[in-house]
Amino acid sequence: MNPYYTTVAQRANHRCEYCKAPEVVFNFPFEVEHIVPLSRQGSNNEANLALACRSCNLRKGNRTSGLSTRFNVEARFFHPREDQWGDHFQINAESGEVIGITPIGAVTVEYLEMNSPAQVAARQLWIRLNLFP
Repeated sequence: MNPYYTTVAQRANHRCEYCKAPEVVFNFPFEVEHIVPLSRQGSNNEANLALACRSCNLRKGNRTSGLSTRFNVEARFFHPREDQWGDHFQINAESGEVIGITPIGAVTVEYLEMNSPAQVAARQLWIRLNLFP
């Protein structure tokens, strides 16, 4: 297990810091990921570490930005240490979708595929069980 897991998971309240998935419903711990990847001169400093579900971590890869098709601009991804989640995202409680309300939010939703059919179906269940957000 990552030596930073306990600190990072507690700070994140055991939720993915990108999509807000609750770790409690998974049968394995979430991953400690580098907000700015090591391959892009990121560090192992705790300020550069975030708790991420497997889906968000795999889709983010070593990217830090992308083109938002919704806003038609290049934007950096949401940064869990610098940004407030509610400033960039909203939840549609009825549909279970995460809505990016800024270019940062939109590009993060798009590239991390936060509204894939599996993610939305799971989120709808978590909402009904009062596990989300």
